Amino acid sequence: MGEESLRYDRMVERALRGVVRDALEYASKQGLPGDHHFYLTFSTNHPGVEMPDYLREQYDGEMTIVLQFQFYGLEVADKGFKVTLSFNNKHERLSVPFAAITTFADPSVNFALQFQTLEAGGDEEAGDAVPDLATLGAEKSQDDGAPAAEGAEGEAGDSNVVTLDQFRKK
Repeated sequence: MGEESLRYDRMVERALRGVVRDALEYASKQGLPGDHHFYLTFSTNHPGVEMPDYLREQYDGEMTIVLQFQFYGLEVADKGFKVTLSFNNKHERLSVPFAAITTFADPSVNFALQFQTLEAGGDEEAGDAVPDLATLGAEKSQDDGAPAAEGAEGEAGDSNVVTLDQFRKK
């Protein structure tokens, strides 16, 4: 009989993605306090990412968005979030599963997390699209960050030992 091991690496990834979800949830309800702002880098080709084709072509592979002054209708669900941002003075709606996020940072407090994208079939969350968020209520306007430059890819080792240091911005 084959012996299975506990996948602590996946458990830690899910828990840390929960930090991202909680931060976005707070911002959707309370706004961003003080100088807080978020940089979110995600895989544009990940299953469930919804964005206009011209943005996907422009940011083939990876995109970083900034939530700071001008973001609108931030809606957060268990599997992902939706937000409207301005690209060249045109508002566009993005839908991003948490499994697609590779980096989350709040430079105002020198906090960052780096993730591996979860591949389809590799985790129960991997291919899930963001569920319909219409039941979460009316859209709330917040300030929105225009897209930042493409972010750097994060790499994680193959070790079974997971430390928080590997998720901190170096």
